[in-house]
Amino acid sequence: MKSSFNSDNLESALTLLADRLDLAQTEYVRLVVCGGSALIAMRLRERTTKDVDVVALMNEAHELVSPDPLPEFLLTAANQVARDLGLLEDWLHNGPSRGEGGLFQMGLPVGFITRLTEKRYGPRLSVYFIAREDQIHFKLYAAADQRSGAHLNDLIAIKPTAAELETAARWAMTHDVSEGFKMVLQELLNRMGHESVAQRL
Repeated sequence: MKSSFNSDNLESALTLLADRLDLAQTEYVRLVVCGGSALIAMRLRERTTKDVDVVALMNEAHELVSPDPLPEFLLTAANQVARDLGLLEDWLHNGPSRGEGGLFQMGLPVGFITRLTEKRYGPRLSVYFIAREDQIHFKLYAAADQRSGAHLNDLIAIKPTAAELETAARWAMTHDVSEGFKMVLQELLNRMGHESVAQRL
């Protein structure tokens, strides 16, 4: 059985990844991370996760760029860490922003980059964890897509306000402009006890 991440071994994996990058004398890597690993790192929720979701990369000018594809040298280092620690082979991946319909490609929330929290791991790796506000955006969008499961549980655990949910819902509707998606969002908000937000969409 492959290992899951908690706050302790997430740190270990990222530190070892930084060591591997340093050993290989690679260029500097700046990862923007969302999902369960960011929830754990930012102490927004106590839970475990099996992967680290990269939603964007950051260049030397501190501008966000697409993580599709991730650099080959980074994937090589991550594969070495996976073998060392017994992790999933693709524990570090760009799933949230892969392809034309990815989060980065479709547009991140306004002010996203200003809310990131940086943590440095050695001389060649910085990880930027997304803020609570942006977790609400992403989790609502994902929960509407899946209707139930981990994304909805995460969203409820963050305890978003009505105003935060409305902002997140309006952003999500720019990613899927269909009337069907709007109806699913409204249904989800109703189930969460936010009928007034659903009515305003």
